[in-house]
Amino acid sequence: MRDIKYRLEFAVLWVAIKLFRALPMRLGVGFVAAVCRIVGPWLRQNRRALENLAIAFPDRDVASRREIARAMWANMGRVFAETFYIDRIIADPARLEIVDEARWRTEMQGAGSSIGVTAHIGNWELAIWPLTKFGLAPAGVYRPLANPYLDRLLREQRAPLYPSGLLGKGAETEAGSGHKTARLLVDHVRQSGAIGFVSDHYERRGVVVPFLGRHTRVTPVPAMIARHLGARVWMGHCRRIGTETRFRIDLTEVPLPRTTVRTADTKALSVAMFAVFEAWIRENPEQWMWWNTRWVAETDARDDG
Repeated sequence: MRDIKYRLEFAVLWVAIKLFRALPMRLGVGFVAAVCRIVGPWLRQNRRALENLAIAFPDRDVASRREIARAMWANMGRVFAETFYIDRIIADPARLEIVDEARWRTEMQGAGSSIGVTAHIGNWELAIWPLTKFGLAPAGVYRPLANPYLDRLLREQRAPLYPSGLLGKGAETEAGSGHKTARLLVDHVRQSGAIGFVSDHYERRGVVVPFLGRHTRVTPVPAMIARHLGARVWMGHCRRIGTETRFRIDLTEVPLPRTTVRTADTKALSVAMFAVFEAWIRENPEQWMWWNTRWVAETDARDDG
């Protein structure tokens, strides 16, 4: 019965995607953005988004923070809709500008092992594009869907961005268990590969780092792999330009700490990454995902040291 349910869900979504892709991109993306801008403020997640905005921007009034939240929901709608047009977006050079492209192409092609890192800001799905365009053939890390047919569809939609495929975390996938995935990540990077992470989620057992005036817990995995293998760390900010499907990707390299204490270096690198995230968010708060759990109690932060 479950397999029949999964197949029906897949069939409905497959037809919906085909119909959606028949629309001009501007019309389809704009429609979803408009719906999300209206519906988003009524969702229970909006309360947490406003609470997080009040912590991050105590100097802004309530009306200003509510407008940021509305714009955020519209951006989330655009990102969701643009997932079904990824192939068309990357095929159109006018839609994706890589700032200082010649410099970064040279840097990355001579880098060997690489870790790509971004946050849920702008269109984070496209932030990996420079590594792919420059021939590094990155793999990606994602959370698999319960429905295997929808999961395969998700991976197919993102295949143009990740030539080495997507590796699932925390669940059984075609790549194997979460533990096996971790080993595959290290092995892929060790073989002069590249891995892409969206790493601004709250991680209950993660390392504590300062973030937007408070502290949060984050996954140490990108920093851990980089420190373990001596990989270079590239941070990509795929900033939306206006409200259209047009983007400017800014790249930053974060220096890799190399002291005698590996755990301290891992934390220092995580702190440095989140300092970059904070700068992006403060510049374009309406493009970041605000509704997740973000901060730990300050007593927890002090206990962590």
